[in-house]
Amino acid sequence: MDFNDNQKEADFRIKVREFLDKNAKKRASSKSTTANAAAPETLRGKEAQVKALDAAKIWQAKKAEAGFAGILWPKEFGGLGGTPIEQVIYQQEELNYFVHSGYFEIGIGMLGPTMMVWGKDEDKVKYLPKMLNGEEIWCQLFSEPSAGSDLAGIKMKAEKDGDEWVLNGQKVWTSGAHFADYGMIVARSDPSALKHKGLTYFFLDMKTPGIEVKPIEQISGSSNFNEVFFNDVRIPDSQRLGNEGDGWKVSLTTLMNERLAVGDPAGLDFDEIFEITRDLEVEDGLAINNSEVRQKMADWYVQSRGLKYTKYRSITALSKGQTPGPELSISKLVTASKMQDVSSYALDLMDMGGYVLDEQNAILNNVFQNGLLFSTAMRIAGGTDEVLRNIIAERVLGLPQDTREDKVKPFNELPSGK
Repeated sequence: MDFNDNQKEADFRIKVREFLDKNAKKRASSKSTTANAAAPETLRGKEAQVKALDAAKIWQAKKAEAGFAGILWPKEFGGLGGTPIEQVIYQQEELNYFVHSGYFEIGIGMLGPTMMVWGKDEDKVKYLPKMLNGEEIWCQLFSEPSAGSDLAGIKMKAEKDGDEWVLNGQKVWTSGAHFADYGMIVARSDPSALKHKGLTYFFLDMKTPGIEVKPIEQISGSSNFNEVFFNDVRIPDSQRLGNEGDGWKVSLTTLMNERLAVGDPAGLDFDEIFEITRDLEVEDGLAINNSEVRQKMADWYVQSRGLKYTKYRSITALSKGQTPGPELSISKLVTASKMQDVSSYALDLMDMGGYVLDEQNAILNNVFQNGLLFSTAMRIAGGTDEVLRNIIAERVLGLPQDTREDKVKPFNELPSGK
């Protein structure tokens, strides 16, 4: 494992820093890197959402012009044609600045690469440049009320009618659907086929007649997740990606890119809670002098450093041109639950002050209040804890898969709730 940049990586890091110094505001403290400026999951109120989205599009255009918007994209589509390690370096550096992000990552990191593999040349030319420079935003329409973690269990109907498809059903937990211009969707086109075989993948305009988007108000007060209803939504067969019935295969392209795009969530960690324990008074004095608090700090310090070096393994693999193993699944599983534990404990230390969610909050600007409200979503988004544990069990520990009836029976013969 090599913790140092090679010469090419060091030169690239300098270029990134020069761009960010010139175009973005640097954070006062490197410790407060828990959220970017006006990220969609933190906004409350439509006016704030519109203002932040406009600013995010301006920032995205600057990144695209400088070549940093699509570091992994081929140059023919406006990308940098760079390497995964260069993408990691950019993400590391951008965390030190207040920038508007969270609006384009799904499109650029997951859906754009899917279209590059499965889309027609004319679609790539039409949609990818605008996706990259922030003119058009894309969302991912996968999860359903009865099929969240189990993507292959979706029930959304796709019925062929001449040269068109008719979609009926519901998607849920769709991030950014309320401001997205386009979406990619997987639906069940053959219920008599095996669970993973009867799916077909499409892309569509989110303003297509019959689509209804309903934001879900979250406990944090923000509304970035959505329910999306499809009532006789007609789309042309030309908007199909892959062959009919190959939806699972196309979806795997999206999901493989998802782990790199959102698999390593930034969030509050040991540094933030350690900072407040040195200043916060509890019943017997400063929190850091309390033996129980010190034990918690020691546990989280060890855990955070273990995560740090686990991530370094992935970065080292990327630097060598290799594909990382399951380390990113481990990182996400531990990071999301640790964020929840750290936030909850910090609020307990604050006593009644922990209940206060106010913009003028002097204790790290509500970082723990927001962290507690957001961390539960992070344990679902981008792969639930249960799915990640299965990946680790099978790919790290070599444990056998469970015996599954859904691998041998047609989908319409499987037991299902109404």
